[in-house]
Amino acid sequence: MSYPTVRRRRLGAELRRLREESGLTLDDVADRTSLPAAKVSRIETARLGIKPGDLATLLELYGVDDEGKRALLHALARDGSRRGWWQTYRDTISPAYADLISLESEAHSVRCYETHLIPGLLQTAAYARATIAAINMTSPHEHVDALTEVRQARQAVLTRREPLELWAIIHEAALRTRVPAGPHVMRDQLQHLVDRAELPHVSIQVLPFSAAPHPGMAGPFTVVRFSDAPGMDVVLLESLTSALYVEDHAEVGRYASAFERLRAAALPVDASSDLIKAIKDKIT
Repeated sequence: MSYPTVRRRRLGAELRRLREESGLTLDDVADRTSLPAAKVSRIETARLGIKPGDLATLLELYGVDDEGKRALLHALARDGSRRGWWQTYRDTISPAYADLISLESEAHSVRCYETHLIPGLLQTAAYARATIAAINMTSPHEHVDALTEVRQARQAVLTRREPLELWAIIHEAALRTRVPAGPHVMRDQLQHLVDRAELPHVSIQVLPFSAAPHPGMAGPFTVVRFSDAPGMDVVLLESLTSALYVEDHAEVGRYASAFERLRAAALPVDASSDLIKAIKDKIT
């Protein structure tokens, strides 16, 4: 990708924060290292990647001793040149989608709220194909098939040795969607939710129609978290034609608070599973 990825932007923002917390200006950094001030500025604004040696120099200067934090920052720096499995689909998926997959691959947890769709990490292939075709409207079958493959491949993060922790809040409306491919598709999808909810690292709640007004009325969102550096969490907002990453710490915090309010408003996990089963059993 020729543009700054979300991971490079997060790295640059974190390096700038560390520099400012150390009370150093760009010129101070240049005086104490071999890195020109202009180069450090381009790194902080994500216009330039950073070599491992240069990153180590900056972390040493900024007094970053935590090994977990250093490892994560180095992982962010490597991402620009790292080729993940999703690069095979670079002609099919958008840069923002590739960013999401890259983030999921190293994240500790994902918290998502969906209003009309089952979250991608919990979709069956048949449901994914039906909804992708509907959203992309005029896309050829080959394109829909490729996107379906990507969506299924993403789900490997839930079954890897150290699985991603997923907490999904799904509005009841998404559970009652009629899929043109046939009632069996939605029945299988709902059963899949029930099965996935049995995994110890997957929690699913349903926000019922009867819920009082809540922050989720503003739309769906996804919070991606990193255990070693919570200050580098990001939020993804998607629309029909674009995707936006919220990276400002204060704004990310508002979405985290909104998610907690949604958790409180939603049905408990067990009651949610019971409702999903009840809806599934009524599909004819």
